[in-house]
Amino acid sequence: MSDTDDSAVTAWSEAEPGDDVARGTGVALWKQIAERIEADIVEGRLAPGMRLPTEMELAERFGVNRHTLRRALAMLTERRLIEATPGRGTFVKEPPIRYPIGPRTRFSEIVAREGRAPSGRLIGSRIEPASAEIAEALHLPMGADVLRVDLLREADGVPITIASHWYDAERCRDLDLLLAATGSVTRALETLGLGDYRRLETRITARPADEEERRRLSLPAGRVVMVVESINGDAQRRPIQYTRARFCSDRVQLIVKN
Repeated sequence: MSDTDDSAVTAWSEAEPGDDVARGTGVALWKQIAERIEADIVEGRLAPGMRLPTEMELAERFGVNRHTLRRALAMLTERRLIEATPGRGTFVKEPPIRYPIGPRTRFSEIVAREGRAPSGRLIGSRIEPASAEIAEALHLPMGADVLRVDLLREADGVPITIASHWYDAERCRDLDLLLAATGSVTRALETLGLGDYRRLETRITARPADEEERRRLSLPAGRVVMVVESINGDAQRRPIQYTRARFCSDRVQLIVKN
């Protein structure tokens, strides 16, 4: 968030306490607060991506206790107008990232084109035997050694997707170390001479997020993830990567390019 955005939120939060709510009207205070914040979002006084003041500051601004304030924030969260991210605060939700899926699909490039800052971190990696599904996708014998790499990808610090990637362990030896060093799947594969990989197949489904996905993606209970399973191949269309990515359904708009 820029200094300008900080100044705007400061000015917004410094209204006289209680100015935006009216007692004795028969309309619950928490509902009045939610409606006031929603109006400020819709009318642009609170712009997408702005961080809201803390609960304590908001409660003081509206002249209510924190329990009342939390009911208002819960309503705005349910309406998907704001979103809390642990360790960062509560933000006005930004429009979903337009995420085109085509022959050459790169997370960092897509997010950067949207004017957001891409980042990611390695959650873990290990060698494991290929399941029937992974063996078929990578054209390997079932049980062959595959390298599994799990990543969390973010835009402006907001988690967008958890992705599990599988590679032929022999062909992509030390790719996890290269990925940890470069922070980029593409650069790691380039080091191995496989940087110009292309999408061969994509399958998209949806399901409720499981406990780990809710924790990693900072999702409330009941939220849905879009599961994008894909196979990428080298210049000779030989499969080199099988991926199962779980996207936060309201943070991206998947676009299939023909």
